[in-house]
Amino acid sequence: MTTQTKQSNIIGLKDLRLNIEKYIKLIHKGHSFTVVRKSSPVFKLEPIDEWGDDGTWETVADFSNYSKKGGILMSELIKHLKKSK
Repeated sequence: MTTQTKQSNIIGLKDLRLNIEKYIKLIHKGHSFTVVRKSSPVFKLEPIDEWGDDGTWETVADFSNYSKKGGILMSELIKHLKKSK
């Protein structure tokens, strides 16, 4: 019997031990779980953020403002980047 339901990401410690491979696969797919023992939360399982950025991206340069069909010269790009500082 599994303590996990479709609405809940709470699983029992015993269920985790018995079905560890199943939970590893789900975690690889992006799922997170709170593990409980005797109805008390013990720890949380979640995917590792390999890049350390929590899935957020920083815009370094937005080329859409000064792009031409076929591209632009590097000197033009540098000029635009210096203006935007």
